[in-house]
Amino acid sequence: MSAARERLKEARRIVVKVGTSTITHATGELNLFRIERLIREVTDEINQGKEIILVTSGAIAAGLSRMRLASRPSSIPEKQALAAVGQGVLMHIYEKFFAEYGKTMGQILLTKENSLRHHQYIHSRNALLALLSMGVVPVINENDAVSVDEIKIGDNDTLSAITATLTDADALVILSDIDGVYTDNPATNPKAKLMDEIAAVTPEIEKMAGGAGTKRGTGGMRTKLEAAKIAMTSGVTMLIAAGDEEHILRRALSGEKIGTVFPARESHLRIRKSWLAFGKNIAGDIVVDAGCENALRNGASILAAGIVGFDGDFSSFATVRVLSQTGREIARGTINYGAKELQKIIGRKTEDFADILQGQIHDTVIHRDNMVLMA
Repeated sequence: MSAARERLKEARRIVVKVGTSTITHATGELNLFRIERLIREVTDEINQGKEIILVTSGAIAAGLSRMRLASRPSSIPEKQALAAVGQGVLMHIYEKFFAEYGKTMGQILLTKENSLRHHQYIHSRNALLALLSMGVVPVINENDAVSVDEIKIGDNDTLSAITATLTDADALVILSDIDGVYTDNPATNPKAKLMDEIAAVTPEIEKMAGGAGTKRGTGGMRTKLEAAKIAMTSGVTMLIAAGDEEHILRRALSGEKIGTVFPARESHLRIRKSWLAFGKNIAGDIVVDAGCENALRNGASILAAGIVGFDGDFSSFATVRVLSQTGREIARGTINYGAKELQKIIGRKTEDFADILQGQIHDTVIHRDNMVLMA
């Protein structure tokens, strides 16, 4: 058994994410058999002394079903209205099944706003940990009834990874309509092979990702790989597995060789750095040379001399991605200079800044204390 799957077996606090396609039939109606089976498995894991947080999709799909509509509407207000209807339907079903197995669940609805502000990020964390300490199963969904593109976390794959980071989870299991990451599209290439383990989400791996998934869901492999980057960097082992397989959660948490596993990096991020890396919007990118990249891995800050390019019209103290010259994401951090100032000092030495810039001068473009390594 690989070290990553051994960590799945040893995990005590686990976030389980279930996708819309997993809990609905092809007709769009809720798949009650599969939901009940999932709740039974979650309950059985809890009975063994584990803590489970469930992140669920399906609110809009449940709303479509209740309103007898065949497809998602295109307008945001109509989607919000369907989510308002569907969230109640979905939570009622979850509450009923959990109660039948002797567990109490608590619903939490999140938006990007909860993670953009540090105090809300901490409050969300504290609420989740309090529920767990009370023996309550947190059931989380993005608040689609009020979310618009500007404040949405983006999808429930990302939401599940942020939740795992918030709660210092040991593992994240994403149950999907596909059983893992393949070397090519298995629907069009019969020679495509399932990848057992992905140690790092490289640009080459990301190229394998497509767009959105089914017409009932919003996620695709691209969003799952983004979730993997968040999870791995936060010290969380992640697994993608097929949600329609028998006893899938039990098998996943017993270390069985199923799906695609993403090994965690060794240490958990401190709470503030978790928020810095994953709670804030990314405003742009900066590209650094190989020398700067090597220095970062040895604990250095980013100096203007090591920057070879950037993209975005960001302001000072925004959060940006740090990329290698091959396009690989190395780090995320709070930048001391806006794009207009950075344009003037890119590639220059710090001692030259006084002759170039007006106002406050910082020795570093991104200080190491305000930066998180991503790879």
